[in-house]
This record gives sequence, C-alpha cells and structure tokens, in this order.
Amino acid sequence: MPYRTIDLCAGIGGIRRGFELASGFENVIAAEIDEFACRTYEHLFHDDPRNDIATDEFKKKVSELHYDVLLAGFPCQAFSSVGRKQGFEDTTRGTIFFEIAKIIRETTPKVVFLENVENLTIHDKGNTFKTIIRTLDEELDYEIIGFPHGESENLKRYARSFIRNSRYFGVPQNRPRVYIVAFSRAYFGQHISALPDSLPDKRDRQAIYEDINDVLEEDVSARFFLSSGYLKTLENHRIRQKENGYGFGYRIINEKGVEHPVANTLLATGGSGRERNLIYDPVNGEKYAGTEVTGKYSPINSKYIRTMTPTEWGRLQGFVGYGFVDDKGVDEFSFPDSIPMTQQYKQLGNSVTIPVIEEMALFIKRCMDDMTNSFTEIERRLYSMYCSEFKVCKKIWDELGSSLRNDTINRYFDVVFHFKYNTPFRNRDLTAYLNCTSARSSQIITQLSDAGCLKKMTGREYVFII
Repeated sequence: MPYRTIDLCAGIGGIRRGFELASGFENVIAAEIDEFACRTYEHLFHDDPRNDIATDEFKKKVSELHYDVLLAGFPCQAFSSVGRKQGFEDTTRGTIFFEIAKIIRETTPKVVFLENVENLTIHDKGNTFKTIIRTLDEELDYEIIGFPHGESENLKRYARSFIRNSRYFGVPQNRPRVYIVAFSRAYFGQHISALPDSLPDKRDRQAIYEDINDVLEEDVSARFFLSSGYLKTLENHRIRQKENGYGFGYRIINEKGVEHPVANTLLATGGSGRERNLIYDPVNGEKYAGTEVTGKYSPINSKYIRTMTPTEWGRLQGFVGYGFVDDKGVDEFSFPDSIPMTQQYKQLGNSVTIPVIEEMALFIKRCMDDMTNSFTEIERRLYSMYCSEFKVCKKIWDELGSSLRNDTINRYFDVVFHFKYNTPFRNRDLTAYLNCTSARSSQIITQLSDAGCLKKMTGREYVFII
C-alpha cells in the first residue's frame, strides 16, 4: 500500500508531483487559496485543491483522513516573540505555520516535509526558524534530519544543514531552499536512532540538463525580446549600481565566455526574476532586431537579448520535460488556457524544483522502510493506526506494555477500535464484546483507567481519552 500524503499550501503541485515520481506515495487531499494556482493544479492533477488550511472545516476533513506524510511549501510570515511558556500557539499564532502545527498536533503524521526560502533561517534574526524547529522538535515530538534534539538555542550552528541547492539536483538553476524533514518519535520510537544525519545533497543519477543551453527553446517569438529602449534602461541602471559599489542589475546568464551557464533563482515576483536571467539569442534575435512590435515602445534590440520563456522556466523547475512525462515519453505538462503569461511566470517562480523534491521523497521512503523493517509485531500494528486511535493505543502500549502480554495488549487495541475514541460505552458493552465475565471487564476498565486511557463519564459510561 502506498504512503498517503496531504498537500498543503500546494501552489501548482510541485511537491506532490515530486513525491509521486518517487513512487509509493499517493495524495489524498490538497489545500490552496490562490485561484490561478488552483486552476493549474486542477488542470494537472484533476483534483480540486480549493481548501483553506486556516478553517476548522478543512482541519475536520484532515482529521477524518488516514494519511502518512504532511507536505507543505508554506509562506514565511512574522512570528510573535512573546508567550514562550504557552508554546507554539502563542509564538506562531496568526501564521500559516501555526495552522500547519495544529494539523500536525491533531493528526500526528508519520513524517512532515516542509519547504521554504533560504531566508527562513535568518528571518527575524533567526527567531522564526527557531520557533519552527522548536515547535516540531520539542512540542510536537518530531526527529528532524540534520538537527540534534533539544538544540534550538544553538540552531545557527545547524542552519546550513537544512539548505539544498537545485543546481546539484540535475537542473542548471542556482536555487538554495530550506527543506525540513521530520519523523514522528511516537510512531518510530527507538528506531529513530537509525536515521541518517543529513539530507541528500545532490542527485546521483545523470543530470536532466547540463546547463542553460540544454533548456533553451529553438524557436522563440519576438515578444520575448527586449526593446532597445528598455535594454538601455537596464544597462544604465546597472552602471549606476556598479558606481555605487553594488552588484545589482540585469544578468545575461549565457553571455560569451561562460562555459556552462547556470540560471539565477527564478522569482515569483516576475520582472526582477526575468531580468536576472536574460538570454543572448543571436539565432532568433537576428530575425527581429530593429523591428517594431505591438506593446513595445521602441524597436527590438540589436544585441539579441531576450527574457526566458515560461517553457524554459518550466524546464528549470522540472515541470516541463521531466515531471509530467508519461511512460510513452509524452510531456503532459501544460497550463490551462485561462492562465495569463504573467501568472505562468509567477506560478513557476513560486513553485519548487521537482527533481529536488523527488530526491527528498526517495530519501524519506528509504528511511521509513528501513525503520519499519525492524518493527516488532506491536509496533507494526500501531503503525497501521491513525489519529485518535493511534494516540489512545500508543498510550496503552506505553503505560501497560511492560506489564501485560502482547496478546492482551492486542485485545485492548481491538477494544479501542471497536468502541472508538470519545464514544461512551458501559461495562456490560465491554463484557458483551469480549465475551468475558463482568468481573474481567471491570478489571480491564480499572487497568485502562489507571493508565490514563479511560475516563468515567456521568452514570456508568466510560470513554477513551488521549
């Protein structure tokens, strides 16, 4: 059976697709609130992602699902610096991470995978990142790859272990990003010690594209070439920046003399992302130099400089030519007709590099498989449970496992499964279900109550509690 994922802050589904390419993962629900991104996601996956993770309605949906891995490419927002004694509800309230943390706390996924910009590690002098790591490690009880338990005060020392660059994963794009991979200590227990110390840092297989030259389209229309006036403006701006001691300004990434050109980070902001990745294209440029094009205020430049196309951006992110190529070699990636070009750039710049996610997913699957291969019978059964059922049965095992036989523990698990969490039942109901004496069922109720797994309600009813 494949591991099931939920795709939060889904964008156009790059994280989901990376996990699907790794095989053994199947997505069960997605959440995205940007309408243009939702249209592309639905077009690509035939699933409607229009859910808001901040709503109780969505959280209820997730709590009723059986899933294994939480995926989220969440936005970076400001975090509160007050209320440390209250935990993450005080320090992260009002942020998207707070909503994700609530879902993690309520549903206990086996693995959490988070992606964000490199600046996350230094945002608010490192306090934002510290809050996230402390919440996962100390409050939600997850083992984080590349970070020793309880070391949040020394997090700066480990910050680089979370950053990986797309250029080492098969695509020519300099794109450092933060990746957080965390495994539930509740599910994996002592086997956590077998986890590797670091995330994958490169793609061991052949590169998808060697350099920028491999991603460029052969036939590019005039609309992508800069007007002579605009190019002159960019050149003057760069000169002024250089005179002031700055390195800002446009970049021609494949200019003469660059042997293996690599793109700068693609940005969701649009213009600046394109200007930092200009292309010298004499083949197409010769056709258009000096010509007038509708929408441009001056003729096309004679230096053959253009922006990259959405297709080229798609290749640099692994969407085009890789992530959606079917078994017959047909590339099925496309945008819906309703998505304007500015949105195409924004969506690709705002997304993840699929080949990097694929490697992370392969790593996660290996870790999960390696740990579960050494599970005991009880651990395997607990591993098959989810949400409240898992939490109650895990508590039974933790409190009573050392004093009761495995077959007795399994019988108690059966009772939890039969009566469900937070559903009242009576002694006589337990007697009937187990086909035992009333004295025996009373003894079981006493054991579970003493272990803190069962609570007496008004009258003669009991309920399982966490």
